[in-house]
Amino acid sequence: MPRSLVLFVSALLLSLAANCSHHGQTPASRIYYTGAASDHFNGETFFNPDGEQGSGGAQRASRAHFMAIATGKAGHHNWSRAVPVRASVPPRRIEGDRMLVTWIGHATALVQTQGLNILLDPVWAHRDSPVQFAGPRRVRAPGVRIEDLPPIDLVLISHNHYDHLDIGALRHLAARDRPMIVAGLGNDALLARHGLQVTARDWGERVTLRPGVDIILERAHHWSAHWTDDHDRALWAGFTVTLPGGNLYFAGDTGPGDMRWPAEAARSGPVRLAVLPIGPYQVNNPSTGSHIGPDEAVAAFRQLGAAYALGVHWGTFELTDEPIDGPPTRLREELRRLGLDPGRFRTVEAGESWEIPRM
Repeated sequence: MPRSLVLFVSALLLSLAANCSHHGQTPASRIYYTGAASDHFNGETFFNPDGEQGSGGAQRASRAHFMAIATGKAGHHNWSRAVPVRASVPPRRIEGDRMLVTWIGHATALVQTQGLNILLDPVWAHRDSPVQFAGPRRVRAPGVRIEDLPPIDLVLISHNHYDHLDIGALRHLAARDRPMIVAGLGNDALLARHGLQVTARDWGERVTLRPGVDIILERAHHWSAHWTDDHDRALWAGFTVTLPGGNLYFAGDTGPGDMRWPAEAARSGPVRLAVLPIGPYQVNNPSTGSHIGPDEAVAAFRQLGAAYALGVHWGTFELTDEPIDGPPTRLREELRRLGLDPGRFRTVEAGESWEIPRM
C-alpha cells in the first residue's frame, strides 16, 4: 500500500475513533469491572487518588498532536528508522538466588531467578496501535524473538495501553506455556473476550504463585484505555514479586503523582531489582504528568531502597519529542550529579542480559 494511502487511511480511522462517543455513554461491552467505590474507584471508573487524571490531565495532548504522532509527523529529534539489534536467546532456567534480567524492548523485560521465568508487559507488536499498518512504529526490534523465550511461568500486565498490552503475544504465550497472567481489576474481563484467562486484583492485594513467591499489586499514577470509549474502566498497577533472594519491583507505567508510591512499595520487603520507566518525559509541551523521566526514576530508586534498577520504556516506539537516547543520557547525568554508582541503575541494549548481584 502506498505511504500516502496508508497515512490517509490511518488519519481516517483515528479521526473516526476520536469522534466515537456513543452519545457520551460507555457501551456495556466496554464496562470491564463493577464493584464498591473506593479511594481510587468511583463505582464506574478508576482514578488516581493523588489527583490528575486522563492522558496528562490538564496537560492532555491536542487531537492535532495525537494525529501527528499517529501518522509519524510529530517532529521527533533524529530518531532512526531502525536501530541495530543483536537478538539473544536467554537460558531456559536460572536456579537459586542467581538473577538475570534481559531487556527485550520498551517496557518488556524477562527476569529469571529461583527457577522462574517472569515476563513484564510482553509486547512484540510492530506498532503501538490497534492496527499494525498505522500508528507509532517500532524502531528497535525485540531483543529476543518470541519463539526463543524460555517457558514463561508468570506474566505481569501493568495496564491496557497498546504499548504494554499485546494480545497476539499473550495468546502465543498462553497457548505455549499457560503462564499465570496477573493484572489490575477489569483487565480480566477485557482479555477474556480474547480467550485469555487473567487473575485480576486491586492495589494492595496479592496472588500466590508458589510458596514464598507472591505477586503484590502496587499503586501507580497513570490511566487506562484500550479504545476511545473505555477510559479508566480497567485498573493500572505496579507489582512487587516477593522472592527468597530479594524482591522484584516493576513500576509499570507511572507519572510522579505524589511520589509516595515508591515508599509504599518498599513496605513489601527489600527490593533487589527495580524495573523503572525512564521515559517518555516529553510527550507534548508541557511534559505529561502520566510518565516519569530519569530524574523521578532515580528518586523512586532511592525511595525504594533498591539494590539495583533497570531503566526501561525508552527508545523503542516513536512516541516522544526527546532524542531517542535522551532518557539513558539524562539517567547517567542524574546519577553523576547525585554521586550514585551508575552500575546500580543501568540501561542495556535490547537483547542484552544483566546478572544482578546477590543482596
